Order: sequence, then C-alpha cells, then structure tokens
Amino acid sequence: MSITQHDSTRPWRGIMVATTLPLRPDHSVDYDAYAEHVRWLIDSGCEGVVPNGSLGEYQTLTAEERAKVVEVAIEAAGDGSRVMPGVAAYGSAESRRWAEQAAEAGAGSVLLLPPNAYRADHASVRAHYAEVAKAGLPIVAYNNPIDTKVDLVPALLAQLHAEGSIVAVKEFSGDVRRAYEIAELAPGLDLLIGADDVLLELALAGAVGWIAGYPNALPAASVALYDAAVSKDLENALPLYKSLHSLLRWDSKTEFVQAIKLSMDIAGRPGGPVRAPRLPLVPEIEEAVRAATEKALADGLV
Repeated sequence: MSITQHDSTRPWRGIMVATTLPLRPDHSVDYDAYAEHVRWLIDSGCEGVVPNGSLGEYQTLTAEERAKVVEVAIEAAGDGSRVMPGVAAYGSAESRRWAEQAAEAGAGSVLLLPPNAYRADHASVRAHYAEVAKAGLPIVAYNNPIDTKVDLVPALLAQLHAEGSIVAVKEFSGDVRRAYEIAELAPGLDLLIGADDVLLELALAGAVGWIAGYPNALPAASVALYDAAVSKDLENALPLYKSLHSLLRWDSKTEFVQAIKLSMDIAGRPGGPVRAPRLPLVPEIEEAVRAATEKALADGLV
C-alpha cells in the first residue's frame, strides 16, 4: 500500500488514477470490467480514481454513459471521496451540471479544465471556475496548455485559489520550474503531478499527489516509485524512475490512450480498443510500447 493515507477532507492527494475505460469489441462500455478495475487499483495501493478524464475518452461518451461511469466508479470505490470525476465541457453551464451530477452521486472532488473551445483570457477563466464552484465540490484545476491552448500560469492559479475557486492543480505543462512559483504565490494550493514523465521532478518540488496514467497497467511499481519520490528517497526512486521512464513518457504523447491500453493488455488488465476518432497504434509505435512494457514486466516492475 502507498505510504499516503487517504484523507477524505483532502481526497485529491496521493495517487489518483486517471482511469481508462474498458470497451467491448463493439465499442460499448464494459461497466462490469470498469468496476473491477476501480476496485483493483484501490486494492493495489492507489488512493482513488479519476473517471471521465481524457484517458477515459470522455469526449466520445454519450451523456448517459458519462453519468453512469461516475456512478459505477463511486459504487466500486466504496467511498465517494476516492472519486474525482472530470467535468470538462465546452460551456461553463455544462461543466457545472457535470459537477452537480458528481456531487449528487457522492464524489469528493472534481477535475476541471479551463474553457477549451477557444483561447480564453484570464477573466473568462476566472468566471468559468467560479461558475463550476457553485456546485459545491472542491475543484482541482487541470493545466494542459498543450491541448487546450489556455495556460493556467502560476499568477492565474494563485488568483483562482484566492477567490476560492480551486483547491489544487494538476500541472501538465511539463515546466517543473512552475512548482516553485506556484508555492511562492499560492502556498495553500496543492500541486499535483499531471504528467507521468515528470513525476520525480515535481515530487521533489513538493507535489502532494499524482493524477496518474500508468498505474492502470503497473500499479505496484507506480506506488513504489511515488512513495520513494515524495519521501525524497533518491536511492530507490531514481533507478526505478529510469527503468520506467520509457513507458511513463507515453503519458505525454498524442497516442497516450492507445499506448496505456496496450500496456494494460500486455499486463493482463482490461485495456482493449479505443473509440473513434482515435485509431489503433501504427506498427512502429505499437512495437515500441510493447517492448517497453514487456521489459518492465520482465524486470518485475508490476
């Protein structure tokens, strides 16, 4: 089990796995497999799960599917505080409705991207988070300027935190220098590792959680790495990080959903297909992911 103890008052801390979503061969959602996967991740030492993130292919789900995924995750977790649904949407009103659905289902927090239909200015971003905060659940901001084109820079994050709109940030920019500026400008804002391949750097910089991708396939190794990193135990963290990094970096690539699902398939987990417009991996990428995964398994990094 992880050294992090689940804290229902701050449930976004520790390892919160951005879950993949098992699909049947006809691409319908396999809710039973998803429930089993959620239970397995928590039993493997992860603090909780993040359904309906980009790794969970939320953009391809119907409204009914998206709501049911949250409900299944909460029931399987056995404790709603362990579930942080993604509530991203094109409109602030829709994001608020998804946050309200999460609250009604019993979730402990939500993960929210900034407006992602256009390059929103700071005033629009602040209004967006303030609107969704009205649902009453703690909000973890998700900074992914690569995909959304809206950058939650440290000064803006500090403003959002001061206004009571967010409690933490999933930092995916890859710029680890920001960790120190965020701590200076908003010392009460929790920093969460947002990309698997900067885990060690952000853990050393003071991160208190990890919204993670690769524990879907390799939870034990991921828990061991996270625990060593946040404990600043470089003697154990660094060699493990180097061994896993060829896999972890797929979390930051365009093909991250397919790559992590393939690693899951190889590890005996319910990976499976993806929904359009994503396509199966091209042979050379599939070969690279397969080789890295098989090496990790051969090295006992399960």
